[in-house]
Amino acid sequence: MLELILNNEADTLALGAAINLAINEMEGQDVEVHLSGNLGAGKTTLVRGILHNAGWQGSVTSPSYTLCEEYELDDQLFLHIDLYRTSVAEDIEILDLDRRTEKQKIIFIEWPENLVAKRSSHLIIELLHHNQIRQAQISAETAAIESSIKAYYEKI
Repeated sequence: MLELILNNEADTLALGAAINLAINEMEGQDVEVHLSGNLGAGKTTLVRGILHNAGWQGSVTSPSYTLCEEYELDDQLFLHIDLYRTSVAEDIEILDLDRRTEKQKIIFIEWPENLVAKRSSHLIIELLHHNQIRQAQISAETAAIESSIKAYYEKI
């Protein structure tokens, strides 16, 4: 597990950029990222950092009320899902997350603990905040992914 202290929003955005660079190393493989943390922990800020590093020019908003926000780039499709407001997360089935696409599909699921049917993920990120200190705990499918994220984060 990789643990990082995030001193401010800029650190959270930088971590997002590092995660995107690690995702790019997966060479077109679909990627699923589960994001946990209290309200206001920085989950959507982290996704914003990933998307902006990937080249998204627009705004990135929390899908708390819409359930899913889609961001489409040339060769990537990002799906940002927030299950906080769902009492039964079977709603996720209507999103057809496993649909085929020509693009690399990157799925972010906030509040994955609300899923009825558990899904596998390549990255599990828990954002914690106590007082003014924020911490990211990152567990990846492989140690190589964690190492890549750490190396990129230290360079940014």
